[in-house]
Amino acid sequence: MPATSNQQPVTSSQRPVGGFTLLELMLAILILGLVVTTILVSFNTVFSTTEALESSSTIYGMAKNCLKRMTVDLESIYVAQPPIYKPPEFDETPNDFRFMGLSEDVSGTDFAQLRFTSRAHVRFENSYRSGIAEIVYYVQTKEDGTHVLKRADNLYPYPDFEENGADPTLCEHVKSLEFKYYDAEGSDNDAWDSESDEFNYATPSAVAIKLEIEDKTGAHIFETQVKLPMYRESIK
Repeated sequence: MPATSNQQPVTSSQRPVGGFTLLELMLAILILGLVVTTILVSFNTVFSTTEALESSSTIYGMAKNCLKRMTVDLESIYVAQPPIYKPPEFDETPNDFRFMGLSEDVSGTDFAQLRFTSRAHVRFENSYRSGIAEIVYYVQTKEDGTHVLKRADNLYPYPDFEENGADPTLCEHVKSLEFKYYDAEGSDNDAWDSESDEFNYATPSAVAIKLEIEDKTGAHIFETQVKLPMYRESIK
């Protein structure tokens, strides 16, 4: 009788010692791809968030400085009072210290413009003059199509207002600018003219400012209200 053996024959389905099947290799590559993709997405999210935060921080800082400058100007407002002030006759020129808020078309968009006199004159280099300045806030279009808020500041005698590229920029990327003017009774108006019979030759008692700035992350709205330390009551 032939001798028997306990050795089992090796079949083709058994794994070679120390090797991997093709299925296992494909599964490992798939898992690695998912891990790398997740990491890259996380990095992109972090970088995008950081960029958005930096942009927002710049916008908020610029808006804060802009509103602070406007607040200082308005809190230092100068208003001519009776009997020195007298309502203009029909053919007289407007008072030098008039308060005028209106709306101007700037490249197809309406922006508020404000003119008043203030003691908050900003001196430039080599300038030693001081006094009551005429302040004008106006919006100007840049070559790239964006809008900037400018501040004109001139001492007496006040020139006829003209846009000047040398005027300091208070804020960039301005999407909208609005002012609300409140009379002594608290009623609000979108415009104001202290030399007009419509407003009884009075000046506002408070001014509300709404500034909208636009960047890559969207539009940001900033608002404040300034109570004026002095105003002229109705003449009538």
